[in-house]
Amino acid sequence: MGIHKYFQSLSDLEGIYRCPGVFKYQEHSVASHSFKVSTIAQFLATVEDLHGTTIDWKLMYEKTINHDYSELFTGDIKTPVKYALPKLRELFSQVEGSMTQDFLDKEFPQEFKAIYKERFKEGKDGTIEGKILAVADKIDLLYEAYGEIQKGNPEPLFFQIYKEALESILKFKNLHCVQYFIHIILNEMGDEETAARPKIENVTKQLLIKHNIANDRTI
Repeated sequence: MGIHKYFQSLSDLEGIYRCPGVFKYQEHSVASHSFKVSTIAQFLATVEDLHGTTIDWKLMYEKTINHDYSELFTGDIKTPVKYALPKLRELFSQVEGSMTQDFLDKEFPQEFKAIYKERFKEGKDGTIEGKILAVADKIDLLYEAYGEIQKGNPEPLFFQIYKEALESILKFKNLHCVQYFIHIILNEMGDEETAARPKIENVTKQLLIKHNIANDRTI
């Protein structure tokens, strides 16, 4: 028993790949996803901070870097499957929570158990840090799908993932950082030439209209 097993398990996260069972030009591990989400969240929190929002930076980093650690025990579940039914998502969360707790009980010294139980719990909550985590998580998912679409991956799942990720991001449209994403980053993405650009533009435009978001460009 000891932190040795925890440190060792971090390498295992490098071998767990996201969106399993689907052809991809580029694989993304859970470990790399956690790093990217933390980096994206850092920028989003910076935007909020510049607009006067108080950010608990320690809490934000703890939420983002640890948010998918439980996938060490369950693997990655395809997003459309995981969120198909609220009850199914709840069951996945219960299994992840139970297995993570078993790992804490077995491997962590007593003085660290409560601290890491808090760090490993679901971080997407009503706090500004939890909202930033939720947005950053979906932005990275969107970019994973966008990258496959750019490369010409014929799998229709990636258009579905792009659409569902953007839909989730737009639910937080009142955040300053999401407004920046909508009006700056989406337009920067639209400047890139790709064979699938018309379809991406159409999906993006439809979702912006659905959420009553004005944009001075098609995407």
